[in-house]
Amino acid sequence: MNEQGSDLQKHAMDTWQVFRNRIGLITLSFILVFAAAAVMTYIMPRKYRGRHEMVIERQPNAVKVFAGNSDTGGFWPEYIKTQIETISKSQTLYPVIEGLKLKERWDMPSVQAALAKLRGNLDIQSSMRSDFVAIEFYDQDAQLAADIANKVAESYKTQHTLLEKEQKSKSLAIIQKQISEQEARRQAAQAREIAAKEKAGVTNEWNTDVLRPGGTLNTGEGSKILSREQYLLQCEQELRKLESQVAQVEPLTPDELIARAAGLNLENPSFAANVLKYQESTVQRDGLKSSGLGNKHPTVSGLNKQIETLRDFILQAAKDHVRGLKDRLDAENKKYVALKNDTDGAIKIELGKGQLYNQYQSAKDEVAYIEKTLIQMRERYFDEEAALEMVKFPATTHAIAEPESRPAKPNTALNLALGGVLGLMFGIGLAFFLEYMDTSVKNLDDVEKLLGVPVLAVVPKNVGVLHRSSGFNPDSEAYRILRTNIEFNRKSPDANCISVVSGGAGEGKSTTMANLAYICAQGGYNVLLIDADLRRPSMHTHFDVSHTVGLTNYLTTNIRLEDVVLRTAVENLYFLPSGLLPSDSAGILNSQRMVDLIADVKSRFDLVLIDSPPILGVSDASVLANEADLTIIVVQHRKLPRHMLLRVKQAVENVGGKVIGVVLNNVDLTSDSQYQYYTSYYTYYSPTNGVAGDAKPSRRKKRKLSTVAAVGKPANAGGGGEDVF
Repeated sequence: MNEQGSDLQKHAMDTWQVFRNRIGLITLSFILVFAAAAVMTYIMPRKYRGRHEMVIERQPNAVKVFAGNSDTGGFWPEYIKTQIETISKSQTLYPVIEGLKLKERWDMPSVQAALAKLRGNLDIQSSMRSDFVAIEFYDQDAQLAADIANKVAESYKTQHTLLEKEQKSKSLAIIQKQISEQEARRQAAQAREIAAKEKAGVTNEWNTDVLRPGGTLNTGEGSKILSREQYLLQCEQELRKLESQVAQVEPLTPDELIARAAGLNLENPSFAANVLKYQESTVQRDGLKSSGLGNKHPTVSGLNKQIETLRDFILQAAKDHVRGLKDRLDAENKKYVALKNDTDGAIKIELGKGQLYNQYQSAKDEVAYIEKTLIQMRERYFDEEAALEMVKFPATTHAIAEPESRPAKPNTALNLALGGVLGLMFGIGLAFFLEYMDTSVKNLDDVEKLLGVPVLAVVPKNVGVLHRSSGFNPDSEAYRILRTNIEFNRKSPDANCISVVSGGAGEGKSTTMANLAYICAQGGYNVLLIDADLRRPSMHTHFDVSHTVGLTNYLTTNIRLEDVVLRTAVENLYFLPSGLLPSDSAGILNSQRMVDLIADVKSRFDLVLIDSPPILGVSDASVLANEADLTIIVVQHRKLPRHMLLRVKQAVENVGGKVIGVVLNNVDLTSDSQYQYYTSYYTYYSPTNGVAGDAKPSRRKKRKLSTVAAVGKPANAGGGGEDVF
């Protein structure tokens, strides 16, 4: 939670910083857009408004044939939206142009041009929760604006009414056509009904409902058919009975037939007596045989003959009975077939009559249905015909447009407010866009993260040359911090030759060098300041001396060092000017004479500061960075892109130089409040407190030049030509 709060606070601070840094741009954008809105509002023509208010009536869209299918589309929001769009259509607006002669009044080349102007100044508004619609028109003539608004509403009502009448008339014509078609269908159905009635033989409307569930008519002929079916069933039963008897007797042998003769139930009366006599004779013969008589005994022989005669008689009678059964079966079968054929024919005839009756009934039902439909269609036709004579107006007017006394356009307050808001939004957006596109160094984190070296000091904006100021100057504290950080960041006391470079011109490198040399000299260091920017020397201007004789003279001639080193008005501070610009400055600086010079002055002075040209522009600074012990990079705040700063460090390291740190110069404390922590001495120190940094520090032994002849002196040095520093 704390980390989130810290991140949020950081983002808020960054956002506020963007506002502070770009406040001028935001203000300028606001003023420009606001002024543009004000000018446009001033030059815009004054237009009056005509406002006509009405309520769109909800009504069905078209005529329906049946009342149950009425359309309630008027209750949908889409209906209101459609009507609003209809108001702005050319079919509604052309009558307005013609009625008010707008083409001539506006001096338009064509009716289409007048229509375009009419639409451009026409505004139709609707309420979200009601059916109220407002027609507004804007024109420089207040009376014309009101007339056009009223005329548009009137034209809409007229066109909508004509359209509705046209639709109703077309719908009524369609209904009339359908009625005619239904009447033709009814006539055809009635003809089919009469024909079916004649085929079915229906004469009395009150006894036509005589169709039985089985499909036959409930008439006299139908009763006969029922009797035939019953008789046919009896014949079928008798036939099955005879078939059963024949099936039982026909497969019997003569002995089995004689044995079962008693059960044949023959109608011959003597047959039963003979069967009884046959049985008695058989029993009597068997009794005589049992008593020991043989077949040749006269009594037994007579009984055998009698039994044989009776047997032949019974067998013949049984065979005659079987033949009789078969004859009866054949006759009964023929009778059944004939009766069945007659019955099926009669049923078929009756069923044909039933189908004819069904056809008749269907035709009758169809006629009834068509007549019912015709009644409904005629009722609907008469209703719509009456409604056509009383077409409802599509809208009801509640407020007629009247000429207004004050113009409605332009809305000065609204335009200025929008201009201010847009200007502010544009300015803020542009500020953030430029901040996003700005890749320059903005804070200490950018420098330390990119280069991997510390920021030695943060120098405020508009800091002048310190040795020219009098009295207490809080700007000097930034250079005291720089002096302290240099002392603690150099590893060896012998590394006392420092070159100062920058990526480009105008980053305050020379001023930083002059002030650093002044502060170090104030702190008790013997300081030599060398102006090695041979192409565009400027260090001499800070001390008001000439640069005609200096470093280049020493490197190209046998002149002594004491003849070119100048004593400044600042105690312990010495200055070596650049001299005149040679043809090959890099070659002069990259010479053994220059190496020997640096070795000599390092042994004589506590601190040697070398002012170099921009390292990305020329090769001189790379030579000096190689020959010096340490290198300080001066970076102007919000000027040099990050990738260029990285190239500055790489250029120093590529020639064997060592970057000790960075001086962030020309920081605007009023816009970048984050740097106020690093420059809090502005409020912490006061002139009465004194300057603690001016106390002479305990330092290593001061080295002196053995003899120095002053070849020049500052303009304000007072006295001159002294041979000692």
